[in-house]
Amino acid sequence: MSTVIQIFGVVIVAIAIVYILKPGVMNRLFEFFKKGKRLYLAVPIRLALAVVFLLGARECKQFWVIFAFGILLLISAILILVLGPNKLRPVIEWWQRQSAVFLRAMALIVLAIGVVIIISA
Repeated sequence: MSTVIQIFGVVIVAIAIVYILKPGVMNRLFEFFKKGKRLYLAVPIRLALAVVFLLGARECKQFWVIFAFGILLLISAILILVLGPNKLRPVIEWWQRQSAVFLRAMALIVLAIGVVIIISA
């Protein structure tokens, strides 16, 4: 299970690198999720990842780090369900209005999170 978590960390790092090099990709992704009820597509993905992180945390070097990410994924899935697309759309639009420098800075944070997941798994 820790290998699956490490692979997820590598995927996060790869996505972050793409966002650093091409921040416009992030805006296109936001545009996709902004339409209709597509935001709900993120819920089963986040729930599945939360389960993997929570169940796999016991096998990882840094249990609490992986467990905390599992809890955060679970909370984010629940928040999407509770708030719904109508309340989250303004948040997505705010992100879309941010500069490329800001989006790259956020991608660096995502990159760091991916590295922490890889090291902790």
